[in-house]
Amino acid sequence: MINQNVINEIRSKVDIVDIVSSYIPLSKKGKNYFGVCPFHDDNNPSMSVSREKQIYRCFSCGASGNVFTFVENYEQISFKDTLKLLADKAGVQVSISNNYERNTKYDKLYEAYDITNKIYQNNLKSSYGKIAIDYLKTRNIDNDVINNFGIGLSTSNNDVTKLLTKKEYDLKTLNDIGLSNRDNDIYIDRIMFPLHDTTGKVVGFSGRCYKTNEASKYINTKETVIFKKGLNLYNYYRAREEVRVKKQVIVVEGFMDVIRLYTVGIKNVVALMGTAMTKEQANLLKKMSNNIILMFDGDSAGIKANMVNGEMLENMGVDVKIVPLQDNDDPDTYILKYGGDSIKDLINDAIYYKDFKIKQLKNNRNLKSDEEKANYIDEVLKEVSLIKDEIRREIIVKNLAIEFNLSYNTLEKRLSDYLAIVKKEEKPVIEFKKKDKKDKYYYAPRAIIYYMLDNDEVIRYFDNHGILFYDEKFRFLASEISYYYKKYGIINHADFFSYLQDKEDLLEILKEIFSYEYEEEVSFETILDYIKVLEEYTRNQEIKRLKEMIKNTSDFNKKIELSEKVRKLKIGVEKND
Repeated sequence: MINQNVINEIRSKVDIVDIVSSYIPLSKKGKNYFGVCPFHDDNNPSMSVSREKQIYRCFSCGASGNVFTFVENYEQISFKDTLKLLADKAGVQVSISNNYERNTKYDKLYEAYDITNKIYQNNLKSSYGKIAIDYLKTRNIDNDVINNFGIGLSTSNNDVTKLLTKKEYDLKTLNDIGLSNRDNDIYIDRIMFPLHDTTGKVVGFSGRCYKTNEASKYINTKETVIFKKGLNLYNYYRAREEVRVKKQVIVVEGFMDVIRLYTVGIKNVVALMGTAMTKEQANLLKKMSNNIILMFDGDSAGIKANMVNGEMLENMGVDVKIVPLQDNDDPDTYILKYGGDSIKDLINDAIYYKDFKIKQLKNNRNLKSDEEKANYIDEVLKEVSLIKDEIRREIIVKNLAIEFNLSYNTLEKRLSDYLAIVKKEEKPVIEFKKKDKKDKYYYAPRAIIYYMLDNDEVIRYFDNHGILFYDEKFRFLASEISYYYKKYGIINHADFFSYLQDKEDLLEILKEIFSYEYEEEVSFETILDYIKVLEEYTRNQEIKRLKEMIKNTSDFNKKIELSEKVRKLKIGVEKND
């Protein structure tokens, strides 16, 4: 376990505003910074980042925490890896035990894939791998690429199933997670490309035949509890840092395209492993960068993918560009034909998605027909009305006027009509999505917890007088705050988030508390008012309980005794009023 003081030191040496702004654009409003929340489908800036408190919170989806929780959730990495990453940025030397990372119910499955990956890699480097290595060299894949991407080799020796069953993996589990089939290895005599999840764990494979021309050139791992194709992007975990530096991400269809682009120095690239993009993959891409370049194959399926996926991303508020490949080429074959410099030129000349779409609108049209020509121009103007940049709009309309020998004013008037429709249909900007209003009994305990982290006088009151929290989850959380303050002599929102890292139930309560807005500066008298609300609630509940007892007892003396207790409790309420 890492010492809390070390965690606090790392946290204090990195500024949350600097870290968060390296992932998403932030703009300052008042004391805080605001940006589009990356943890839900957000198009308006609903995330607030406080430099003073070193915390963030989204007033729409409720996401909150400190710099550690932001990086952990954004990068989808473990707390251990988050500590390493931020310790490096802070210049803090820290030794983190491999035992620190929390266990999950799928650890045994991840371990099976890790062992299998090592078997395949060892096979490729052994005498079994000579033919496969020669084949890879004919594909211009050298040892550096093999090592970088963990490429391996499956054999016909059933070695995976044999070794894993010796390690006490049952055959049903191996069948369920796609490593065995009918108690034998699924992958036989294939070059193996490991597939990773967003944290870098191996969760699947794609196996390519290399000795024969089999009908199934590739065999891919089936979907399992740890491998969901639509939730992952090939090379995501490896490309993140390069995307951050280049400030753009290139999306291709297959892993061989990624690998080939790597060989020519283009590393900010991920693959869908197909043409269909899921909403989850689109959100992953949006997390990586707001500038996305689509470079799908030059065949009809690739063109369709550019259209469909570009539309989805653009609707999410992302800047999308297209690299239109020709002659059915994919990035892999294009580089082998024309070289790395040529594809870099194509990427530099990528066109905006709207420009690509406008060009595609011409396809299969008889522009000699006045009716089709008018329909085409009308569709172009509809697309132009969706472009926010006025200069781009004017350039396209002027070019359209020249191409079809039309009056610019005529086209501009029609465009104005469409712009008016777009403006009318636009959703109003919502500053923040407020939580449903709750009564004072709901709000009071949450406010007290919040101010305990903000004001040590409230902690001292809790220790000396007690606060009657009616829910045990708030009692436990308040006790943790008190304990932390006694141990470290100081408390703040950001460090307490780190302290609760391994107390997930309490951490979830704290996040829920932080999803509400609170007055930043309140008097202690206001806090005492919250405490009185809790006391009032406790009295009311006790009165309710006693009345129920009076109702259910037939003992006259007992009724009098209970009624007197109710009277005294009510007198207490009246005196307080």
